[in-house]
Amino acid sequence: MTATIYGIKNCDTMKKAFTWLGVHSVDFTFHDYRVAGITRAEVAAWVAEAGLDKVLNKASKTFRALPEAVRDGLNEARAIDLMVAEPTMIKRPVLATSHGTEVGFKPERYATIFGF
Repeated sequence: MTATIYGIKNCDTMKKAFTWLGVHSVDFTFHDYRVAGITRAEVAAWVAEAGLDKVLNKASKTFRALPEAVRDGLNEARAIDLMVAEPTMIKRPVLATSHGTEVGFKPERYATIFGF
């Protein structure tokens, strides 16, 4: 199974996911969306599959720094635009496999996805 993990290299949760994948000898490609960016189509697909509440990281410093009027009046389309412009607002990691998309890192979910 091919896997791509999206996120930011220095994130602690990303490091946990990298470690888990390494320990379990899972081959993956890493896409650092802070460096390489992310497309609107990719983010929209994640939101369609996992839901906006799962993909949008409302605890991020970037999101919390938005004016209250922007946060309160946020619809899905605008949220996707904001995540593309500021990828730190995307929950990490996003794992894309042939089985679908997993947002966030939970070892038990990864074990299920990869058949461990």
